[in-house]
Amino acid sequence: MTVEATANGAEDRLVGREWMVRVDAADRGGAAVRVSCSRPACAPRLLPSAAAGRAAAVAHIKTHLQAAAEPRAGAFCVCKAEDCRLHIQPAGPRDRGTPWRCGGPVVLAVISDRQGRWWRAMECCARCAAAHPSAKIVATATGGPAPAAGAHSAARRPPGVAAAAPQFSHAPASGSATPAAPATPAPPRKVPASRSAKTRRTPRHGKIAQRIVPHDMHPVALREELMELGDLFRAYQQRSEPDLAELAELHARKARAFTTWAEVTGETELRLEAGRAEQAAAAARLQHQHRTGLSPVGEGQVTSRLLTSATHWEHVRTIFAHVADHTPLPGPEARLMVVMLTLRSALTGTGNLVGQDVRGLPLTDPEELIDRLVDCGWLSIPCTADDLLESRPESPTPITISTLTPDDSGRGPFDFGRKTRPKLSGWAQKVVGDKKLRKKKTGAGTRLLALALAVRTSADGRLGAEGQGVDLAALASWCAVDAGELEPMVEQLTAADWLTEAEIGDGRLTGRLTERVLPLSCPLASGD
Repeated sequence: MTVEATANGAEDRLVGREWMVRVDAADRGGAAVRVSCSRPACAPRLLPSAAAGRAAAVAHIKTHLQAAAEPRAGAFCVCKAEDCRLHIQPAGPRDRGTPWRCGGPVVLAVISDRQGRWWRAMECCARCAAAHPSAKIVATATGGPAPAAGAHSAARRPPGVAAAAPQFSHAPASGSATPAAPATPAPPRKVPASRSAKTRRTPRHGKIAQRIVPHDMHPVALREELMELGDLFRAYQQRSEPDLAELAELHARKARAFTTWAEVTGETELRLEAGRAEQAAAAARLQHQHRTGLSPVGEGQVTSRLLTSATHWEHVRTIFAHVADHTPLPGPEARLMVVMLTLRSALTGTGNLVGQDVRGLPLTDPEELIDRLVDCGWLSIPCTADDLLESRPESPTPITISTLTPDDSGRGPFDFGRKTRPKLSGWAQKVVGDKKLRKKKTGAGTRLLALALAVRTSADGRLGAEGQGVDLAALASWCAVDAGELEPMVEQLTAADWLTEAEIGDGRLTGRLTERVLPLSCPLASGD
């Protein structure tokens, strides 16, 4: 019976083994990942992060490799069975080698994608493994049968003629005395072992800030520093807990390295990147300083601020600037009321209010002030002012502020998140409702001055970004009072242990916040 061989000879050999382990997102927008294996017996796993998923996938593929037998020399190359589509372009050159492999011995290789999303272990020939840049050879077949010959050659062999006997293209003449060739098999030829595929060593390329570090960069010390920084930044991103001190040091090193790089190449963009790194280092140091409670006031003294982030401090100043431009009524009481209500409904223009929120403010006639805000169209409430003042926490009164309502594109005047707004509002309540300010029966103007000074200090509590003081005209404008009224208000803050060393001169107010209220401060960046 004649057995016809296929074009690729797959039926003549063992089927190559393969396993694939993948890491995919478990849900849209979440950090959890799913690790799955191509073997039906392996159940998928859910892990909390991509880093944990990659570690589990690598461990899983290693388990398969440890349990698998060594590669079989007679196995059909898995890559060849797929027409080598992973490393040969459809229109690219193709060598006509043996139908079951491209060349070299059969190996057990592992390939993966650059993003670390999948790992594939397979039995393939050494030539296909060498064609994959990410391939790692785990084991090589030590011996075994040679490539199977086509069955069609045996079918066409004349009967009675040995496989190793010489064959002639013409038939012998009739009556010829030429003896028939003896049907003795030829001794098996020794086939030399195939050489293992050589891995091409390419120079290592580093990457930092979306830039490739050239492998031939000089000086070499700069190249090594940039490559190390890129590795350190990537390692920092894998941390479960942030370390702002370490991050500040990394940004400082990056600034120095990019400055040198800019001097070597003359590229302006590198110099700008160095400047951005310096700013990031300063911001990280300042944030670390306030998160850890460190204060430059003196050795051993610490300050734990209510608002810990410099971003929060800027949001407070943005809200105050908006209030200064959009207060519908004159006077410090209206200004203070607008500040507190704006903080309550900053994101959507809507919020909830109870009577105690209004009664706790130093207002002469809160009911009349609410009616004025409603009459001018700035505030909308579904009830009377008296009902609002009587409302309790279990049934708050909804309020709407038209100037804060987002437009058709969904954007409002502020861009902070929903979790930030309560922090800012709580901070303002702490400042305005300070116990000593209430005991001294300070008015709305003095409370506004306390808010203004809290956001116009240096890190050590001195008034002004660098202790140079605050302009009196700006303070009078914010407090909605005349400049002459500021001096008694400053005296009230000093008596309430809010200010110390306060002096008014040359159109500026100098001094510092007391240690008691330093946690409520929102320091200015140096140079503001």
